[in-house]
Amino acid sequence: MFKEIFPEELRQKLENGEKLELIDVREEDEVEEGMIPEAKHIRMSEIPERLDELDKDKETIFICRSGGRSGNVCAYLQDKGYNVVNMTGGMLAYNGETKPKSAI
Repeated sequence: MFKEIFPEELRQKLENGEKLELIDVREEDEVEEGMIPEAKHIRMSEIPERLDELDKDKETIFICRSGGRSGNVCAYLQDKGYNVVNMTGGMLAYNGETKPKSAI
């Protein structure tokens, strides 16, 4: 089983200035509605072909709408030896600052 982080805990870390690796795996139209400004957008379907953009040794937090898709990505990457964390509840539960992807 992979590690999990609650949205409130993530928001606190960001507000405290912690440098975190965040990947938002939602679709384009979803991130336009708002994503965490510090996050990088890599759609779930693109993860296998973009593994070279991920640091195996660095803890990376994955985010989606409700935590399901990011959980699937975490399971997939953990099997490949990546250090992954899933944000439980996803963006539906996140109440920190968000911006449309086009504004980031």
